[in-house]
Amino acid sequence: MVSKLFWTVTAVCLVLNTVLAQDPTKVEPKHYTLAFENEWVQVVNVHYGPHEKSAMHDHPGGVVVILTAAHLKFTDQNGKTREVYAKPGESRWFPPLKHRVENLGDTAYNAVYIAIKAKPAAANTNPEDGQASSDAQMQRTLSEYGQGIQSR
Repeated sequence: MVSKLFWTVTAVCLVLNTVLAQDPTKVEPKHYTLAFENEWVQVVNVHYGPHEKSAMHDHPGGVVVILTAAHLKFTDQNGKTREVYAKPGESRWFPPLKHRVENLGDTAYNAVYIAIKAKPAAANTNPEDGQASSDAQMQRTLSEYGQGIQSR
């Protein structure tokens, strides 16, 4: 009985966490636009005009690639603030976080956020069909890559 209750509560918490997550492309479409998404990553273009602020939103862990210099202020869900200076060409890892952003600068800020959604499944290493599985995965990857190029 306790085990059943534990798993029910766990499932409810996971569903609530997913429902309550504030995807920046949905909460802040002015600042975050979806560039690409699959089962492993979500690539988001980031743009803040001078002195623009965001609403509170979540990001899964990922890498941000800075395109333009910026002076930003991050405010977490507890009200703690941190000022960050970003230089073009920098790449930074961020763990999952919930925050608000303010561009303190007089110029626009642009970046690309590559959010890690899940680890890819391990390739099938069965000696009898491992090569076929790897070949199929490579064909799928190349097909997706070609579709991305053609859509531009």
